[in-house]
Amino acid sequence: MKVLPESRLGKCSVGLTIFFLMIISTFFAFMLLGLVSFDEGHWWDLTVGVAVLVEIIAFILSIMAMRKTNERSILIYLSIIIGICVILFLFLHSLFIND
Repeated sequence: MKVLPESRLGKCSVGLTIFFLMIISTFFAFMLLGLVSFDEGHWWDLTVGVAVLVEIIAFILSIMAMRKTNERSILIYLSIIIGICVILFLFLHSLFIND
């Protein structure tokens, strides 16, 4: 089993997953610096809106890469796992939101 994907779909999905992780980690880095917070403004809503869309696209591309090109790399599996976690976050977050 390889680490990096070889197909174009696989590379795009891994790239989008890396972009997702960069968006989320940038928000939390700004939060540690005290520049943003969950309560003030709509930065968290904007961050989640963009990041979730990016990761769902990456999840779909990962599944397409596995089915069409028979891609079996570690980063594709990681992209699928993160995609499943994001989808679960969407469903479970709407159950416990108090706005």
